[in-house]
Amino acid sequence: MPQLPALSLAAVPGRRQATIELAQEIERRGFAGIYCPSFGDGLSLCLAIAMNTNEVRFGTSIANIYTRHASDYAQTASWIHEASGGRFVFGIGVSHGPVHGQLGITVGKPLADMRRFVEGLRAAPRAGELPPIVLATLRRRMVGLAGEIADGVVWANGARSHMQTSLSYLPDTQAESNGRFVGNMIPTCISDDKDAAAAVMRRTLTGYIMLPNYQNYWIEAGYEEEMAAIREAISAGDHDRLPALVSDRWLADVTLFGSITEVREGLDAWYAAGVNTPILVPSSTEGGQMRAFQEMFAAFE
Repeated sequence: MPQLPALSLAAVPGRRQATIELAQEIERRGFAGIYCPSFGDGLSLCLAIAMNTNEVRFGTSIANIYTRHASDYAQTASWIHEASGGRFVFGIGVSHGPVHGQLGITVGKPLADMRRFVEGLRAAPRAGELPPIVLATLRRRMVGLAGEIADGVVWANGARSHMQTSLSYLPDTQAESNGRFVGNMIPTCISDDKDAAAAVMRRTLTGYIMLPNYQNYWIEAGYEEEMAAIREAISAGDHDRLPALVSDRWLADVTLFGSITEVREGLDAWYAAGVNTPILVPSSTEGGQMRAFQEMFAAFE
């Protein structure tokens, strides 16, 4: 039996009860964890997981620090942590400019805002014991801040080839030995039709490559040429061309796709790169979320 990864799970209106049942199935199958993104109210899903599972570790990846007051978040996070018997991990992040714009949120400097937010969490009155706090990171300064004030780090769409460099910005690079959570959300598509799976992964990355903070991260990770072409296409309004600008090398560095064997081997490479909690984000060439999870279950039976 291969070492099982964690899985990313989100709930949408009309399918919330089915999502809770899916979380129970993930637990029964022995996966390492369940981590809930911000869309679809990941924190509420975490509360449901706390009350409907018994052993699996779970958390947010991530909760946007700007959408609720730190004191309010502290109350909810400690509630889930206590009710779950200490299984909850509170992943938090600064999100992205387009999200802030849609919500009408005015933000400050990400590093200062994050430091102030974590201080507010820990100072909240009568909140109870807080869960481990994990910071969403991309580049070196946020990684360094996480090493200073948090219990772990989590990337989304991190580059495997750059991970050792990123982890070197932590005060102690021996992450596993000191219990630090090191996670990465990895888009994953399992299919014997590798070209079709790669196409799904390219579509998945398209929204991210339009974000300046991700562009800067991937430049840091060694993809200057690809980013230059993408920025040129965005400037020209040629968004339909963006998926084709994701090079094969870059796609293989950031996602997992292909046969069961290829995905398992890629997962092993992520562990070797220092990510002790890889969080696979399932997609399918044949259907939606539920089909993708069935394919994931079959791959790790």
